[in-house]
Amino acid sequence: MSTSSSVPSDPTPSSSSSSLSSSEDHFDRLPDSILLLIFNRVKDIRALGRCCSVSKRFNSVALQADTVLIKIDCVISTDTDTDTDTDTDTPSSSSSKPKGIFGNLVKILLTSVFKPFQALHQILLPKKGISAQISHHSPVQVLKNFKEIRTLQIELPVGELGVDCGALLKWTAEFGCSLDSCVILGATSFWNNSTSPIIDLAAADNADSDHAPSPSIEDHFCTNGDLKRRVVWTITSLIAASARHYLLREIVAEHQTVEDLVLTDAGGQGTLRMGKAQLEEFRQSPMEAVAVSAHRTQVPALNMKLWYAAQLKLPESGCVMEGATLVEIRPVDRPVRRENDAIAACSFDEPFDEAVKAMVKGKTYLLEMNPF
Repeated sequence: MSTSSSVPSDPTPSSSSSSLSSSEDHFDRLPDSILLLIFNRVKDIRALGRCCSVSKRFNSVALQADTVLIKIDCVISTDTDTDTDTDTDTPSSSSSKPKGIFGNLVKILLTSVFKPFQALHQILLPKKGISAQISHHSPVQVLKNFKEIRTLQIELPVGELGVDCGALLKWTAEFGCSLDSCVILGATSFWNNSTSPIIDLAAADNADSDHAPSPSIEDHFCTNGDLKRRVVWTITSLIAASARHYLLREIVAEHQTVEDLVLTDAGGQGTLRMGKAQLEEFRQSPMEAVAVSAHRTQVPALNMKLWYAAQLKLPESGCVMEGATLVEIRPVDRPVRRENDAIAACSFDEPFDEAVKAMVKGKTYLLEMNPF
């Protein structure tokens, strides 16, 4: 008894099926829910905009994305004396008076409370102001067709605060209708050198916490202008944070579904965060006349903790910080939102979190600041 297998003699059906398969759009086989997951991973607003132009289906699904990242290319001044939409420096702009909120605040500070800080105006006048409009299209215009956003990230082109070459200045702030907390980390110099024979003073303070720090360190910090510099860092960081917060009001009001918002810059200098409860508080609070005239949210009265190390070596990352300063800020009249009192410990990524953890073990300076 023999067996035989039948082999199709006509290859036409197979060829036809292959031809159909090669011309099929496999995205059409995906359900909208999977397509939406892909668009949420894409999240960049420009890429999503291109996807919207592919087909009616892509347009419909992409606009339902709940995670969106918008990167702002350039920020231009909105000074009432000029009507330009370019971001290049011109001879006339370099000789004109200070513009925007930074220029106005300089005048106030230099003529009132902070008269001793003669160098303040040099730091408060960046080349491009944060109180500004975006060239060609504002974030509000770009986002107007996205109605389901829950997580929104906005990235500015650069940080507002100029620092000396080799220096470090970073801040992270949380806001509701006003400032909830702010943490600032700065250093006069910062570099990677694991073999540098620099003493870890924060660790030394922790090992001998029952004794007062060396008088030379106290004198170095309090008498040679370092304390004034740190106050300037603190003020300018708070101004930058409150200016960013002011700019978000229209976006937050237009997008009621947003539950998590992060506004940062390409260089990672400053980060502003708002959670669900904070965003709701922001939407319900009326805009103060002071904020409208200053183009920034008013900073309330503050309590501050400051830690300082003349030199700090970070063994895990191999980085070295000189003149390292950490400032933890809370409004006087606002409750603590976190169970953990040390909000600074979770404010920065590596290697800066290592510096924060080392510094909070050292001596703490307590400061207060009036509203401005």
